[in-house]
Amino acid sequence: MSKNLGELSGRQGLKNNLFEALGIAATETGTPSRARMEELASEFLVGKANVFGTASFYDFLKEENKGKKVFVCNGSACLTAGTQDALKEKLSSQFDANEIGEMCCLGRCHENSAFNYDGKNYSGKAVDQIEEVKSKRSKLVDTYQVGSYGTAVLTEAFTGIKEYYKTLSAALSRSPEVLLAELKESGLRGRGGAGFPIAFKLDSCRNTAGRQKFIVCNADEGDPGAYSDRYLMEHQPHRVLLGMMIAGYIVGADTGVLYIRAEYPESQEIMQQAVNDLLNEKLLGENILGTGFNYNFKLIKAMGAYICGEETALLSSIEGQRPEVRVRPPYPTQEGLFNKPTVVNNVETLACIPFVIKNGGKKFASIGKGKSTGTKLVSLDGFFNKPGIYEVDMGTPLEVVINEPGGGFKERIKAMHIGGPLGGLVPIEKVKDLTVDFESFSQNGFLLGHASIVCLPEKFPIIKYLEHLFQFTAHESCGKCFPCRLGSTRGYELINKARTSDYKIDRQLMDDLVETLETGSLCALGGGLPLPVKNALQYFEGELRPYFK
Repeated sequence: MSKNLGELSGRQGLKNNLFEALGIAATETGTPSRARMEELASEFLVGKANVFGTASFYDFLKEENKGKKVFVCNGSACLTAGTQDALKEKLSSQFDANEIGEMCCLGRCHENSAFNYDGKNYSGKAVDQIEEVKSKRSKLVDTYQVGSYGTAVLTEAFTGIKEYYKTLSAALSRSPEVLLAELKESGLRGRGGAGFPIAFKLDSCRNTAGRQKFIVCNADEGDPGAYSDRYLMEHQPHRVLLGMMIAGYIVGADTGVLYIRAEYPESQEIMQQAVNDLLNEKLLGENILGTGFNYNFKLIKAMGAYICGEETALLSSIEGQRPEVRVRPPYPTQEGLFNKPTVVNNVETLACIPFVIKNGGKKFASIGKGKSTGTKLVSLDGFFNKPGIYEVDMGTPLEVVINEPGGGFKERIKAMHIGGPLGGLVPIEKVKDLTVDFESFSQNGFLLGHASIVCLPEKFPIIKYLEHLFQFTAHESCGKCFPCRLGSTRGYELINKARTSDYKIDRQLMDDLVETLETGSLCALGGGLPLPVKNALQYFEGELRPYFK
């Protein structure tokens, strides 16, 4: 059925897009009207149930969103910082309770107290100027430390469109096979979680027959604590765009799709402006630079669903379907967007491509450690003395990252959740054993992921954090597979009951639940949640013992 819906959606392509139409319909009240959804069902030749099912899934399309005016961040970094209760209280003096909603991680992890008002994000002390914010007398911009500790691949100053896009001209003068060989030699791996080699995806898509192919940028960076992709889109947008164009040339795609999360409104605006600038410079469209290469961009504004960070759910989302994870094979490089060959990569991965093509795969491979080549952006939260985004060579000791660019901690920390909600929960005593690369984290029982760091101060209960992780997964599950949909809810119920009453959890029951999630889930949401849970049970057994039989 989903393939048929993909074909129906693909009839009108990206110019008239069902998902976008639902977002536009929700602009005025926060949710599309039933009448408009019925019209869209008729227009796109899909069932009413399909359109209603899609709209009811997303945080910013569903009926509960109606009438909301301000949204408070409920991400992990704001939770452990303990800033949000006071923030809600201050907002309550300006808004009715039914006008206050929630968003998951606004990427303001460096200073917390984050909220969204009228399509803009605010954090830090902005709430103390809420009257100015409401009257639009003040345009507040967040600032955070940015630096490189090693090689500046992604944090190097932008040289301007004319100079920077000389790399595109040089790339188009070479064959796609030569460029692909450079990427293979570079060893560039996906920076969003699994560390999958980008050259393998490009090669697979290139070798799949099809007149229409797509390059999709997964900018739905929903991992609480991570804001590295936001940094790239807002401060280095052309690194992302050029990376997508070169990838398109290699595989034979003429369209790049930017899928940017709703919680990053500034990223959406800046990326669209960067695309417009390329149009003005005649670097998009047909016969670019007289080479016969055609390429255009389409920006899709997401509507609030963490699961869309999973590549197949993201593709279903663009098609106007419920963003449910697809069973693989076939893989997106074979049947992706509208069932056409598609390469999906995250922001940071694509942004590395121009460096590789300009400087050569050998140069990129010389940076880093072993199979973890190149650099990695690390997001440091508000518990560091110098919170911000730092680019480090792969293989840099984690202890060095914490104490040198990060400046150490502001207070005593007992654990760090690294790599998003599905990453490992690293006790502070394990820091000395880790280096910032895929292999080191994997060998020690953790996951590098986005390399975002959310700190848990000594006073923050581990049991409360585990409850938060289960609750997050239960809310964000696409619902397609039983282990994730039911298991996350049961885990939340168990921990909440133990935390708020005299109930004691059966350890064998918890172990069985975690194993079922890990082995039975379709994707990394349900399959990845067990990692931090197991880390907590291993390293914080003493603190958790009172909650278990």
